[in-house]
Amino acid sequence: MPADLSLDLQFGEFAGAAAHRAVLKPARVRRWMAAALRGPAEIAVRIVGETEGRALNRQYRRKDYATNVLTFDYAREPVVSADLVLCAPVVAREARELGKPLEAHYAHLLVHGTLHAQGYDHETNEQEALEMEALEILLLGSLGYPNPY
Repeated sequence: MPADLSLDLQFGEFAGAAAHRAVLKPARVRRWMAAALRGPAEIAVRIVGETEGRALNRQYRRKDYATNVLTFDYAREPVVSADLVLCAPVVAREARELGKPLEAHYAHLLVHGTLHAQGYDHETNEQEALEMEALEILLLGSLGYPNPY
């Protein structure tokens, strides 16, 4: 686990935010993300509602819907610098649909976003997608969570 993770955990204003705050305690979020990091990092994590999530996805990815996690990576060396934005209503809906506890789904998405911040990509290269998925399974297992797939 890297000794140097600067974490800024933020919550936007949205209905039901208290339930997400209860799951996303800073120490827990730090543990999940640190497991996926290979070196020092400065990462802001913002938990948002559907309106903000949709606006960001539309602005930066040209997709007019809210998605579960967006990763904005600014630097990878010598320090990983990134913002992760998670859309709470989407995360909650997916967790229900998958029959997973909200905590386990957040752990998966934060590990997933942290890997993206370090250059992992599952959208353009099938081999990298398989490697990223295998690493997520391994990391989540080390954190006590089952295979997220």
